[in-house]
Amino acid sequence: MKTKKRFDGWLIVSLILLAAFILVLIYPMFGLLKQSVVMPDGSFSFQQFAKFFSKSYYTDTILHSFEATISVTLLTLLIGIPFAYFYAFYRLKGARFLFVISILCCMSAPFLGAYSWIMLLGRGGVITKFLKSAFGIVLPSIYGFKGILLVQVLKFFPLVFIYMNGAFKNIDNTLMEASANMGCVGVKRLFKIVLHLCMPTILASALMVFMQAFADFGTPTILGESFLTFPVLLYNEYLGENGSNYNYAAALAVIAIIITAIVFFIQKWATGRFRFSINALHPVEKKKPTGVGGVLMHLYCYLLVIIAFLPQLYIIYLSFRNCKGSVFHPGFSLGNFKAAAKKLLGRSIGNTVILGVVSLAIIIVVAVIIAYLVVRRGNALNNTIDTISMLPYIMPGAVIGIALLIAFGKKPFALTGTLAIMVIALVIRRMPYTIRSATATLMQIPMSIEEASISLGASKAKTFVKITVPMMSNGILSGAILSWVAIVTELSSAVILYNNRTITLTMAAYVEIGRGNYGTAAAFAAILTVVTAISLLIYMAISKSEDVKL
Repeated sequence: MKTKKRFDGWLIVSLILLAAFILVLIYPMFGLLKQSVVMPDGSFSFQQFAKFFSKSYYTDTILHSFEATISVTLLTLLIGIPFAYFYAFYRLKGARFLFVISILCCMSAPFLGAYSWIMLLGRGGVITKFLKSAFGIVLPSIYGFKGILLVQVLKFFPLVFIYMNGAFKNIDNTLMEASANMGCVGVKRLFKIVLHLCMPTILASALMVFMQAFADFGTPTILGESFLTFPVLLYNEYLGENGSNYNYAAALAVIAIIITAIVFFIQKWATGRFRFSINALHPVEKKKPTGVGGVLMHLYCYLLVIIAFLPQLYIIYLSFRNCKGSVFHPGFSLGNFKAAAKKLLGRSIGNTVILGVVSLAIIIVVAVIIAYLVVRRGNALNNTIDTISMLPYIMPGAVIGIALLIAFGKKPFALTGTLAIMVIALVIRRMPYTIRSATATLMQIPMSIEEASISLGASKAKTFVKITVPMMSNGILSGAILSWVAIVTELSSAVILYNNRTITLTMAAYVEIGRGNYGTAAAFAAILTVVTAISLLIYMAISKSEDVKL
């Protein structure tokens, strides 16, 4: 007797997801590739790629980007790992304060730090003028490579802290005790045991910092001057003041994808050499820092987060200062906020909230479904969907922005200048955070729990909604908060896609800086800082957690 084949609803879901990713990601990428090799007259040519490699002016931008990005990555590891080690292994006073402030440091657009540091250390900066007049000390220029390094290191070291804090908490105390019994303690144990166990996490955090720093458009634009980086060249060629070369910009975008993909695969290869897992059945008990060492630990941690948070504090201060154009005058008022209100403040806030909420809702739903398909129903189709969904992780935002403009700039998908194209960009660009977090959480949930629910009469769909999803909530929330903050502070793709109808707080602040309206820019930036701070506090209240885990 033949049994009737049951209808597989999850197969339909998988096919719908695959079709969606082909439409909003694969199709735009093919359009980008086509524009890089098909000239306006319809001929096929690699001349745009040859143009890039024929002049040192262009190739130097790659060297500049690698010089800055590699330096930033190494320095963030150098200062972020000790900070995470002290936080995870010692009972620091004010630990919650350190955590919140350090997270807020990375929850802002990088260019805001650049703008603030110019106000502090630029040619006419407050600190620069004070040191010169009071002590005759002339500070080195903040512009160029050094300035980019300063801003990005202080912006991205909390990412290393987030990753490493989670890794350190997974180290079992019995390993620490065993190493101590063998005479391996202190700094020796840190390098021989602890860091070796955490090497996969170190490599993952290094990749995250590298990708973020490489794709950063705002900081090099504001501080770079003659130190031209690759993302800035890409933007200038696509939307430059001296004319646009769309074919050349597309070729640059393809080169950017190849470079970041190579870096990604190198990281994957390196991580593969450290294939082991750790799980803290007996978590390490935090020690009380004492003596000179304890003082130095506190001094290091507090100085680091205060210096890193200084730009955001100064922006809030400047937002209340009297200002005309780029010159701040004595006295305080709400003039900057009134000026911002006349320059699309309401629309910027509304668009930021709408784009954020809609994008995040889509991200959470799709991420949960993909995590379930990969972990519980793993097959070639679902693994393909998972791989495609991670492609934006290795793509600079400007590349995604250009690809979407090419794909949806004309019929039948004429979405240019709409909130829809902004939502698409934000969803595909920021979804990987939540997917990885949700997947990691689901892998830790025993399948037997779902089987028990089904055996008691619940349908698979009801089990998924009522049992599986609630148990994934912590992982979903952790990924969602990172996705949310990345959404509301997005610049690199937004600068390609926005117009006055779709302008956000981040874009409004960036535009005002470019126009030299520093007071108005400070008002937009201050509101954006408050929005990100409230987001973090809401997350911590809902999750009842002091940590953001990846």
